[in-house]
Order: sequence, then C-alpha cells, then structure tokens
Amino acid sequence: MGNGRSRAGQKLCSHFLPEEQAEIDRLFEALSSDKSSSSTSSRSFSLKALKSHIGEALPPEMVTRLYNGMRRVDLTGKAMGPSENVSREQFTVSMSSLLKGNAEEKSLVVLRMISATGGPVKAREVQKFTEDLVGSVVHVLSHRQELRGWTQKKAPGPAPRVQELTAQLLSEMKLPGGKRPPGPEWLDCACDRAVMEDWVFRAPHVARFLSVVVHKGFLVLCSSLDLATLVPERQVDAGRSFECILDVLAVVFVNAHLPEERRHRWRLLFSSELHGHSFSQLCGRIAHRGPCVAVLQDHDGHVFGGFASCSWEVKPQFQGDNKCFLFSVSPHMAVHTPTGYNDHYMYLNHGQQTIPNGLGMGGQHDYFGLWVDVDFGKGHSKAKPTCTTYNSPQLSAKENFRFDRMEVWAVGDAPELRPVKSNKSILDVDPEAQILLEASGRTRHSEGLREAPGDDE
Repeated sequence: MGNGRSRAGQKLCSHFLPEEQAEIDRLFEALSSDKSSSSTSSRSFSLKALKSHIGEALPPEMVTRLYNGMRRVDLTGKAMGPSENVSREQFTVSMSSLLKGNAEEKSLVVLRMISATGGPVKAREVQKFTEDLVGSVVHVLSHRQELRGWTQKKAPGPAPRVQELTAQLLSEMKLPGGKRPPGPEWLDCACDRAVMEDWVFRAPHVARFLSVVVHKGFLVLCSSLDLATLVPERQVDAGRSFECILDVLAVVFVNAHLPEERRHRWRLLFSSELHGHSFSQLCGRIAHRGPCVAVLQDHDGHVFGGFASCSWEVKPQFQGDNKCFLFSVSPHMAVHTPTGYNDHYMYLNHGQQTIPNGLGMGGQHDYFGLWVDVDFGKGHSKAKPTCTTYNSPQLSAKENFRFDRMEVWAVGDAPELRPVKSNKSILDVDPEAQILLEASGRTRHSEGLREAPGDDE
C-alpha cells in the first residue's frame, strides 16, 4: 500500500476531524494490541480481540456482523475476498462510513454485514439483520444505563416490540417494480445495492441505530452522539413508580414523529393506574398542559393513541392543528397523519347534556378515529375503511372497545402557567347555552360589559 494508506482509506478518512481521527486511531491501537487477539500482526485485530474489547455491551451476533462488515472492505478493488483480520485501513473506512457516511456508504456497510459477496441479498436476510440491529440498540443502551428512565419488557424469545419495529422499518423498503408480493412471499425478493441505499435513505432509524451501536458499543466519539432526541427523558412524580404501557422501543418510534423541539422529555400527566379510572381526573390533569401523547391498551392487547399538538381545552369545539397524528404500536407500528379533509384534530368535552362528552381525535361525533368515552373504560375507533381526518384504520381490536390502561404524557418543556382571573359569565360556565344563544342569532350582551383584561393576565 505504499505510504501505508490506500486511496479508499484516504478518501473516507476525510470524514473525521483530526481530533476524531486521533480517537479512532487510539481505539484501533487498543484493539490490535489486545493480548487475547490471535492475530500475529500489530497492524490488525481479530474477532476474538473485538469481542474481548466490547464485552457484554453488544450481543455477540452484532459484534460478529460488525467485524465481518469491516474485514470485507475491499481496499484494492480486486475483489480478493474478505481478509482474515481487520486492518487499520479497513477499520477506519468502516467507522467513517458508519458514523459519518451518506446513505450510499452506510448501505454498503450494511450489505457487507449481511453477505460476504456484498451483492444482492434476500429480504429475509435484511429482516434478520434489522432484528439484530434493533435488539442491539436496546441492549447497549440498557448495558450503558442510558434508557433515561424507560424500560424494556422482558419476555422469552425475540421481544415483540423488536419484531414490530423491524416490520415498520422494512415497510419503508421499495422493491424493484414498486409492488411488494403479498404475505411472506416478499421475503424471497432480492435486494440489490440500489434498493438498500434507497431503504437506508427512507428509513433514517437504520443509520441512527447503527450510529448508537457503534458509539455506545465501542465507546468512541460519544460526545458527538445526541441521545436526547432519540430517547426522551422520562419524568414521573417523585415517589410514584409504575410500568408504562410503552417500552423504550415504542417510545423511540412515537418520539421520532414529534416536532423536534418536543422530543427530549416526556412528563407523565395522567395514568389510570396511578390516578384512577376517572374521566374527571383525566380532564383535570391534561387541560392547559401543553402538547401531549395519549396512549391506551385495550382488553385485546392492542396499543394505540394520538399526539395532541396543542394544549387540551375542555370545550364543545374541535381544536388542534395539522401536527396532530394518530398511531398504533401493537400489533403493528404505524403513524397516521392528517389528510387535510377536515380539521377535526382534537376534541375534549365534559359536563354537557346534548353534546358528546369524551376525548376524541379525528372523524366526527360518534364516529371518531379514536374516542375515549366519559364513561371511562369505554371507547371506539371507527374507520370504514379509514378515518377521514387521519386516514387511519381501526386502531383497536374491536370497533367498540374496553380498556383498563390509559396514559397521557406531556412532551417537551412545560408551558408557562399564567394566572387567570375569575371573570366568567354564566355562558362561560355553560358552553352549551352559549352555542344555542349564538345559533339563534341573539347577542351576548354581557360580552361587552366585562372589564378589559389587565397587563398581568
């Protein structure tokens, strides 16, 4: 290699700043000098050395995938096959692509982590890689104690949320011809470099997860990794502990669809487990508290909810804006955004006789995409075939469902609370009377007799 660095190595090394490259070099020196290494050369390292260095921070299968992806880097352009160990150049090229590369560079690394040839791979091979990747993210964050208050449910076999998020990520893949064969048949489809590059571009979580695995697995360049917008801080009142409906992977999925300024913190406002099965409690704890995420689990195990982009207000009108969305976590992960057909984003009402009382998102009265009835524990999700506001399907297992568990989380920083004067007329107390009065064309005489709000309001 002449001057010790190939052209490929030199080209991709430029992704790192000088101080970053120095840290990468120190990591390579530690790996190549590992006493457990079977390598006879100090200019390379073995799989045994890599496993010894990483320890239990990553699952063994992901360590092996990373190692294979590195040793399969072809620095000569002669397709001589994978090397026995990983050289400095191969290591630097791989780390540069994983941490700093574009979609094309990252997709090539993914292909090398899946296949020795780097050529087309079966979709089922991509599925297994994605399951390993998603599982590794939870594993390494848990090992490094960086779940930020969230938990990952323990269960024998592959974690259901891992499979659900894997399926969601793979749903972003566009196969040649644009159509996916029905059922599991699509897993036999071939995915070439173009398909993989497009997928990595369409599904940004793939690159983000790879970055987390490398940063936290190798403990390298960690200062450049911002976990705050990936895994929000979980805040629950001191002394109150409970198992959230959502585990960390579900939170990561929903959080990614929130406005960026709302992704760093989730604060518990209401939990049926902690605050009781009471619609009055729900209204009192979520009104005027800023944007929030509501999530339910029905009696059949379906988990779903919605993001309210504005503070909830108890009133008989629809509210919110086009940043709202509905989502499903189980049995499938999906987000459903506004269609523009109407502005029925959010609805919260209580204490009226002729107007529906409950919490709703999307659709219309008695036909919501998501509805929590004032008779707490009952709700519906109606869509024939989809909700007009969000284009969402039926989210619950049954159209009219029952639930025991509901939570509402405020997202982002808490809004500033402003003092409110008690300056209400009877019409403010009874919005139903106000609507009937306005509908009859009569004037609200008391409106003009109130004092103007002072500067302190």
